[in-house]
Amino acid sequence: MKLHHLRPAPGARTKKKRVGRGHGSGKGKTAGRGTKGTGARGSVPVWFEGGQMPLHRRLPKLAGFSNARFKTDYVPVNVEALGRFGSGDTVDPQAMRAAGLVGKGRSKVKVLGRGDIGVALTVKAHAFSESAKAKITAAGGTVEVL
Repeated sequence: MKLHHLRPAPGARTKKKRVGRGHGSGKGKTAGRGTKGTGARGSVPVWFEGGQMPLHRRLPKLAGFSNARFKTDYVPVNVEALGRFGSGDTVDPQAMRAAGLVGKGRSKVKVLGRGDIGVALTVKAHAFSESAKAKITAAGGTVEVL
């Protein structure tokens, strides 16, 4: 086999349909574009929304109020993860960080109530969910908000 023997697979290449070349061609008169409407006339810009108010005009011109600078991010730690500490231990963010429950760059910790806890702990964190408080105190532990 040589390079000049190569041919595309049968049916892989079809002849270009010449539109607008008379009624007999099957694509005459309106050239397959139907009648009237935007699609039958010229090209339409990609951003055109059919006469609807365009997106760049619906959005406000200037940036509005954002509270993102003052938002507090908490690292969630579930009650079930605190079960690895021994009974009577004091669990604070540093202890959680040492145990691998909290990443090193993050500061504030919130204890959430998923799972159960079977040991009495003194848990210190920046925030607690109501269910987490209830589960820690039910196990005989105490809750301290930093």
